[in-house]
Amino acid sequence: MIEQVVHPYNLQKALQQVIANKGSAGVDGMQTSQLEAHFREHKPTLLQAVKENHYKPQAILGVEIPKSNGKVRLLGVPTVTDRLLQQAVSQVLMPKYEQEFSENSYGFRPRKNARQAVGKALEHIHEGFTYIVDTDLKNFFDEVDHCLLLNLLYQKVKCPITLQLIRKWLRTPIRINGKLQKRRKGVPQGSPLSPLLSNILLNELDKELTRRKLRFVRYADDFSIYTKSKNQALMIEKVVFKFLKTKLKLSINTEKSGIRKPVQFEILGFGFVPTYKKGDKGQYQLVVSEKAWQRLKMRVKSITRKTTPASFEERIAKINEVQRGWLNYFRGTSIYGKLRDLDGWLRNRLRYCIWHDWKKPERKRKNLIRLGVDQDHAYAWSRTRKGGWAVAQSPILGTTITLKRLLLRKYQAMLDVYLELNPSFCEPPYTRTVRTVV
Repeated sequence: MIEQVVHPYNLQKALQQVIANKGSAGVDGMQTSQLEAHFREHKPTLLQAVKENHYKPQAILGVEIPKSNGKVRLLGVPTVTDRLLQQAVSQVLMPKYEQEFSENSYGFRPRKNARQAVGKALEHIHEGFTYIVDTDLKNFFDEVDHCLLLNLLYQKVKCPITLQLIRKWLRTPIRINGKLQKRRKGVPQGSPLSPLLSNILLNELDKELTRRKLRFVRYADDFSIYTKSKNQALMIEKVVFKFLKTKLKLSINTEKSGIRKPVQFEILGFGFVPTYKKGDKGQYQLVVSEKAWQRLKMRVKSITRKTTPASFEERIAKINEVQRGWLNYFRGTSIYGKLRDLDGWLRNRLRYCIWHDWKKPERKRKNLIRLGVDQDHAYAWSRTRKGGWAVAQSPILGTTITLKRLLLRKYQAMLDVYLELNPSFCEPPYTRTVRTVV
């Protein structure tokens, strides 16, 4: 198998993928933009070391990123060279395991995605399986047992060099705040190989659930089981928790796990609400979860923060990129009213940025006059003691920095993008005038 890993075609494909993924540098400081030249220069010695089992991975860089609940998540960032080799190994292993993976597993697999997982969950709910065993694994990527994972790999991978290479990556120490720490369990969340390794381990759970003929949906370490009664859900919950603890040596986050009805259940950023239409009893429609709304608002707020060093054009380009990706993911959901309100808030944020960029009172006065404000009002507002956010929401900027002027600066309203991605959506007639005024 190691010959397949180091085959020129496989390595070139892995190199292109790592460069396309970008990502930050590891402990050696090398960026993905430098990888191609470095790899070509050191390719012979690197491949010889890999084939002779002399290759030693460098330490992983530990990076803490904030979570929405105020806590932090530890990411492990390997060096770009290690990411290249891990990607090459993943490309060889994936076809060997893909046929064995369950059709109910949707995470990090070819031709599978999160929207398919959400659609399957909605299908189960519409078929009457409305008691949901919602399970949250506690720090899954940090708790994976190395011996168990390597034993599962050995059942299918008979190449000792490939197995030892994977073992080296699993046991590589992590550098946190300048200090090296040993790793005896867990897979680094941030390496190209970790999604496949997590699927290999949790495929054992898929097999157990399939053997019991249960309906379930799994996306990486997020999974839910669908039943028709509360008693059945309680029984299955106990069985599954025991299997995870004894067989896979994984802990359950009891605070986030439990039995849910559809209106209490969220999956991959989506929620469910009854349709309340005649003849649609027991039917639900998808909505965006409150957490997903808050994450979007925080991202937009970060881009439009007045202290963020960026030009107005750079802010607009970043906002357009974020909102199109977000709306494409949540297309088909009922979010018209919330988008309209969010657009008004975002436009005021942009007006605030413009007002802050004008800085000096005299410049504010001249710009207001250029926008059509009479000299007396322009002078008064340029010397106002009101804060920038209060001015952004005032008529003086709402009637001068209009939607039409923002559109000329390549601003795109989220509502317009939503209607573009959902052409079959019928716009409520009473809201059409609201969109052109703000």
